[in-house]
Amino acid sequence: MPHILWKPSVDFIKSTNMTAFTRWLTARTGTDMPNYDSLHQWSIDHLEDFWESFVEFTDIKLSQDPTQVLDTHKMPGARWFSGMQLNFAENIFARNFKGAAILFCVENDAFRSEISFEELKKSVARCARGLKKAGIRKGDTVAGYIANVPEAIITCLACASIGAVWTSASPDFGLNALCDRFQQVKPKLIFASSHYQYSGKIFKTDNVVKQLKEKIPSIQTIVSIPYPIGKANLPGDKSWQEFLEAEDEPQLEFTQLPFDHPLYILFSSGTTGVPKCIVHGAGGSLLQHRKELQLHTNLTSTDSLLFFTTCGWMMWNWQLSALSLGTKICLYDGNPGYSDLTSIWRYINEQKITHFGTSGRFIESCMKSQPKIEQRELGELSELSTILYTGSPLSKKGFRWIYETVKKDVHLAGISGGTDIVSCFILGNPNLPVRAGEIQCRGLGVDVAALNEHGEPVFGEPGELVCRQPMPSMPIYFLNDPDGVKYKSAYFDAYPGLWRHGDFVEFTQNGGVIVCGRSDATLNPGGVRIGSAEIYSALDHFSEISGSVVVTWTPPGELDEVIVLFVVPQVGNILHDELEKRIRQIIREKQSPRHVPKYIFQISGVPVTRSGKTVELSVKAVLAGKVVKNRNALANPEILEEIEKIRETLSGFYSAR
Repeated sequence: MPHILWKPSVDFIKSTNMTAFTRWLTARTGTDMPNYDSLHQWSIDHLEDFWESFVEFTDIKLSQDPTQVLDTHKMPGARWFSGMQLNFAENIFARNFKGAAILFCVENDAFRSEISFEELKKSVARCARGLKKAGIRKGDTVAGYIANVPEAIITCLACASIGAVWTSASPDFGLNALCDRFQQVKPKLIFASSHYQYSGKIFKTDNVVKQLKEKIPSIQTIVSIPYPIGKANLPGDKSWQEFLEAEDEPQLEFTQLPFDHPLYILFSSGTTGVPKCIVHGAGGSLLQHRKELQLHTNLTSTDSLLFFTTCGWMMWNWQLSALSLGTKICLYDGNPGYSDLTSIWRYINEQKITHFGTSGRFIESCMKSQPKIEQRELGELSELSTILYTGSPLSKKGFRWIYETVKKDVHLAGISGGTDIVSCFILGNPNLPVRAGEIQCRGLGVDVAALNEHGEPVFGEPGELVCRQPMPSMPIYFLNDPDGVKYKSAYFDAYPGLWRHGDFVEFTQNGGVIVCGRSDATLNPGGVRIGSAEIYSALDHFSEISGSVVVTWTPPGELDEVIVLFVVPQVGNILHDELEKRIRQIIREKQSPRHVPKYIFQISGVPVTRSGKTVELSVKAVLAGKVVKNRNALANPEILEEIEKIRETLSGFYSAR
């Protein structure tokens, strides 16, 4: 059993929202739930009762009660809370919270500002008025090509208040990547940042914005969103101030809508083709997020959440929902590693942030930083109670680094789900211990399992992650998929009636979960299934290596595939023969002879999406000689060019035989 790195105290457990909900539910149902396993089992055995109970417990504001909680357990096609009427934005402001709602900072603390709940509500009202005057109506799509600034929150909530649908992309997206997304969703109005800062440099967007209107005929209005640092031309038809008009206080009205009225359109990564347009409902997003933020993350109105994200990643949508709990959300725009990797930690310390969210990749980067980061450089972090990570697995060594270098008494919670459900399947629990390398638990009301190659549920060994019952936050549909064929194909073809998510995971005997990597990127040399995370974890022992990507490749004229490992040396290092020998030795010792790569190559960086996820499938496609069409979906597509040259080298090995 993995070593326990953190265990909540008895007094802390008594104080959590999870404990309060368990007691409330026990009193309501008369069912004893002595531990989390029993609570989770009840939640999936009584799915409708669980979600109906949580709606009451979390006090979702409704204008009309549902006539039915769930019409069928069959997937796809299950419909939640028929007859319910509500408004997402109204639930942000329903409790009339006072104090700070948004703290905004540009990288390296170059600029900061704060907005109260009262100021936020007034701005949303003015923006909603502007939307109506611009001809935006219920069901229309509005897009943000926008930095992680308060105006992004304001515009999104204004759309939600009138029933318009929000979609967004970060301003580092190029024209082709934007058109791949926005041409499909046909926005009538776009809010566009004039410029943004990254790593201390100003980047202007006006050239891209000018072309958007030509490329996307649906656009009627472009509103320029200012940025607090630097100067740039204001692209678009109206400035932000012109759009808001007078600084008065119009009444903020909330259009009442069905539970499954569209709220967001999110996009798949687009690394294997044109991005899928995934439509999420207002009620499902709100309800699922409230459960995850209130119970699993233990957020309250006295807390603050800084989740480092851009408006092009689903974590932006996820953290926005924390406002409905009165939590202050902290928007950090730019590069969290500028001017060095301690910058954002120091900011968290100075601002007394209670909850920090980031990617597993960022934590690994901090751990591998040279010179080594010392705790004194980060500050006491006295108020930091929870660190969330997602986007990529975190190694056991990464877990230990948090407790040895960042803070001993902190809840480290992995969360894993995705854009597809705009939420999580597996995540943290403040009442449970943290074990190295494991995500703590399955989410309440989430019936997930790992299936082996025979389709049988397994524990203690890796398998295909499936969800066996409907969730409120599953997509209501894909855009431009009227018969639902693309939706069904994406999730339900492999196991009819079960949602196949595409992750390779192991459920442990103590209730935790180990994410082994993407199942479609699972290595299969000699017919043995190996999760890529197993090889990555072995490489954590090398201070000379800053990153890696591993795939399999089938040599010309052969049937069996072999493992090919690409490594990124730390600055000042190279992949020499001795290092390569040690890599093979450590992988053999830590894992098995079957894990040892046949080939190891040096590359200058790990190819990733704009949200920082390693694109193993794109690397595998390049090695196979296939064309990777949507390279603009990557943050660093030039790395694939390096791998193309390596493919030529590999092919040369075999053609010479």
